[in-house]
Amino acid sequence: MNWLKLAEEKKSNIIAELQALIQIPSVLQEEFATPEMPFGPKPLEALTHMLKEGEKEGFLTKNIDNMAGHIEMGEGEDILGILCHVDVVPEGKGWTYPPFEGVVVDDKLYGRGAIDDKGPTIAAWMAMKLVKESGIELSKKVRLIIGTDEESGFRCVERYFEKEQMPHIGFAPDADFPIINAEKGIATLVFSKNGTSDKQTIQSFQAGKRTNMVPEEAHAIIMGDFEQTKELFEMYIKENSFKGEISLEEGQIKLVIYGKSAHAMEPNDGVNAAVLLARFLNKLNLTSHSKEFVEFIMISFGQDSRGKALNLSFTDDVSGDTTLNAGIIHYSPTQGFNIQVSMRYSVSYPFNQKIDDCRVFLQKSSVALDISTNSKPHYVDKEDILIKSLQKVYERQTGEKAKLLSIGGGTYARVLKKGVAFGMLFPGRIDLAHQLDEYVDIEDLVKATAIYADAIVELANKSTEKGEI
Repeated sequence: MNWLKLAEEKKSNIIAELQALIQIPSVLQEEFATPEMPFGPKPLEALTHMLKEGEKEGFLTKNIDNMAGHIEMGEGEDILGILCHVDVVPEGKGWTYPPFEGVVVDDKLYGRGAIDDKGPTIAAWMAMKLVKESGIELSKKVRLIIGTDEESGFRCVERYFEKEQMPHIGFAPDADFPIINAEKGIATLVFSKNGTSDKQTIQSFQAGKRTNMVPEEAHAIIMGDFEQTKELFEMYIKENSFKGEISLEEGQIKLVIYGKSAHAMEPNDGVNAAVLLARFLNKLNLTSHSKEFVEFIMISFGQDSRGKALNLSFTDDVSGDTTLNAGIIHYSPTQGFNIQVSMRYSVSYPFNQKIDDCRVFLQKSSVALDISTNSKPHYVDKEDILIKSLQKVYERQTGEKAKLLSIGGGTYARVLKKGVAFGMLFPGRIDLAHQLDEYVDIEDLVKATAIYADAIVELANKSTEKGEI
């Protein structure tokens, strides 16, 4: 079956379906959440949109508590799961094209979610339609499982698998091609220190909205001489080619600095605005509590993103470096500081030992460390038949070697007993997930559709006897 030719014939449909999904701004809306809309109205709208598309095409669909759902085809006792998500991170400011329109320019489709994860979701969905239209008989159920809270904690798939059967194999089209068989552990670390009743220079400091994004903007309200601070600030901005703003509001100085957003799995791809602002504030004559706060940011996160200063660094051959992203930072004199950090740790990371080492180090500064969440690493052996089958598909469709990869990002593959991340960012392509002007190459969107169609047939058209897929 020439899946690529069939996918190319559907190119206009693929583009239209992705545009329709991108036009739903499905960012988490906690402030509007209700029992009927657990993550707010827009993530639910994106889910119901996909389920309605499934119903329209004659597939079986199911909605699980407005958190997740699936589109199903095929017959059999075993299930092949394709796990996608339709929620997206906040769009941020400064887009060249509107983030929720799906504008096509130079064979690229722009929009929040184009590569993470609405583009891959549509590629997998269109692949299912191609397989159905081909008339190939499947020996397994194939479920496109759709979540709405992947970017904020996986609550959607947790609920889904409380009520639905776990697929015995599966993949998540939410990362890179060829195949990702190792995903780092993801822990949210919370560093905090109590407040003080003493009068302080810094009245407030805030940066970041999500732990899984490098903060692109940081704000501070401080006390001091405005003209002197303005001169220092403008010099700092100019010397370092940063963007920032300073103003006087009700007798207090307001500072804003802009960095660059990126996915937390590689903080070095971004520029943490909180670190930039802390470096400037450290140039001022700060009161003691304020100074301890900015120095903690600079020492812990300003020198590297590998956790060396906190005794948390570690690397292994399977998954590489452990990384830390200070994603949400709050400070006020009375409340103290609270820094939420996404730590992406190596597959063989000695977690308890390293956390203990960090706590010992922190004792001298009276900073507390708590573990808010911890999702353990995920790994599928390179000799597993699932890996071998997907390698065969990828090499057949691309003519390129299907190397195995490791990532610091977390995909739905980690919730499966046997699952991997499989595309759809191709080798050599720029990864703009969680960044401004996110886009997907339309050629890649079509090619991925063909790969997923081939994978469905390869994995779901086989005997389910012991020892096979």
